[in-house]
Amino acid sequence: MTTNRKRPRGRADGRTNPVHTGEAVGSHAVVWAARERSEPERETHRRGVTGLHLPPRRPKWLLIVSLLAVFAVVAAACAGDEDEESAPATTAPSEAAPEPEAESLDEPAVEAVAGAPRTVGPGGEEAVASSEVALSDDEVAEVQAGGHSAALLWHTAGAFTDAVSQGARDAFAELGIEVIAETNAQFDAAQQANDVETVMAQSPDIIISLAIGPDAGAEAFRPAVEAGVQLVFLSNVPQGYVHGEDYVGIVTDDLAAMGITAADLLADALGGEGEVGYIFHDAAYYVTNQRDQAFKSWIEINYPGIEIVAEQGLADPAAAEEIASAMLTRNPDLDGIYAPWSAGPADGVLAALRAAGASDVALVTMDLDTNVSLDMVEGGNVVGIAADEAYNLGRTMAIEGAYGILGKPAPAFAVVPAIGVTADNIVEGYRQSLAADPPQEVLDAIGG
Repeated sequence: MTTNRKRPRGRADGRTNPVHTGEAVGSHAVVWAARERSEPERETHRRGVTGLHLPPRRPKWLLIVSLLAVFAVVAAACAGDEDEESAPATTAPSEAAPEPEAESLDEPAVEAVAGAPRTVGPGGEEAVASSEVALSDDEVAEVQAGGHSAALLWHTAGAFTDAVSQGARDAFAELGIEVIAETNAQFDAAQQANDVETVMAQSPDIIISLAIGPDAGAEAFRPAVEAGVQLVFLSNVPQGYVHGEDYVGIVTDDLAAMGITAADLLADALGGEGEVGYIFHDAAYYVTNQRDQAFKSWIEINYPGIEIVAEQGLADPAAAEEIASAMLTRNPDLDGIYAPWSAGPADGVLAALRAAGASDVALVTMDLDTNVSLDMVEGGNVVGIAADEAYNLGRTMAIEGAYGILGKPAPAFAVVPAIGVTADNIVEGYRQSLAADPPQEVLDAIGG
C-alpha cells in the first residue's frame, strides 16, 4: 500500500455499521431506473465518457495560470458578488432565505481540459448554470401582482427534500406566490398520481415535483399539462413531455462536477497516488451514470499516480458490502474505494472495511448523510463527500415556475454547483447544501 496519505485515518474496531433508511442517491430516486444496463451500455461505461461539465478542480499543469485567475476571482468576490452562484436572484428583497453564517464553499475556477467530463440532460440538453436563472425587477413585480399559487409534490421525505422545499418556499414568498399544498408520495407512483389529482382541485398555477418513473409520471401529470399548469421537474422528465410545451424546465445537480469533486477528494486523501476500487451504479439512470463516469474519467485524466485496479457495478444497494469485501480480498493493497452514493452503498462499504480491519482504506462517496458524515468527523474511512446545493435546487425550481407564468423561456436543463465536504468544513457544507446544521450526533462528535 502507499503510505503518503495526508492524515492517518480511523480505527479497526469491527463495529457494525447501522443502516440508514434515508433517501436513495440524495436528490434522485433510483426507482426511476428499474432496468439494469444493456451490454452496450456496460461497455460504454467501462470505456468511460469524455467531455461532461467543467471541472471543479484545476489540473496540475495549469497551476500557475490558475493561481492568477484566482486573484481575479477573489477581487471580484470582494466587490460583493460572492453569493451570486449560491442562490439564484429573484431581485425581490428576502427575509425568508437563511443567511449563511460562514462564507460559501468556493466552486473552483473552470478551465477547458481535453476530455473533461461535462453534464448533459437526460435528452442530451446542454447544462445552464442555476445562477443564470433570474428575474428582473419588473418581472418580479409582475409576478407579485398576480396572486399566483404553487404546489410542491415530492417523491419522498427527508433532509434533502426538506432543503429543496425550503428553498422553493423562500423564493415563492419573495415572489408573492402562495404555496397551497405539499405532498409526499413515498416513492409510490400511484400515490403521486393521486396527489396530482387532489392538488388540481385547488387550481395551482405552478407545480414543482420529481416524477416517479417516466411512464407513470407522464400519466400522473397529464391533468396538470392539460390545465396549463406550469410544471418544473427535479432531475426526471416524464416520457414524451416536450420542453416549453408540457413543462418549463428541469433542474438538477451539476452531475459531472459531483463526480470530479469526489475524485479530487479521494486523490487529495491519497496524496495523488494509490490503487483504488470503483463501485458504480449498474442501472440506466443518467444522474448516477454521469456522476460515476465523471469520477472515473477525472481520475484517469488528472491523476496518473492513481490506478483503478478493481471495478464492479451495483444494481442492488444491499450488495455493496459483499462487493467491497470481494474487492478487498482480491486487492489486499487497495488504498481507496469510491461508492456511488451514501445511504446504502457507502454504508455497505464501511461495514466491509470495518469487518476486514481496513482502517487505512479511504472511502469517498456522494450526498450528505448522517452515517458517512459521522464516520468522517470521527476519523474513520470516509475522507470526503461530494454534495449538491439542495436549497438552491428549490429556489431555482421556484424561479423557473415564475418564468412559466410570465411566458419567459426557461433553460431546458439547469444545474446547481457541486461542493466538496470534508471533516474540516462539514458544518459549512451542510449549511450550503441543506441550509441546515449537521445532525446533532455529528455536531457532538466535532464538539459543536
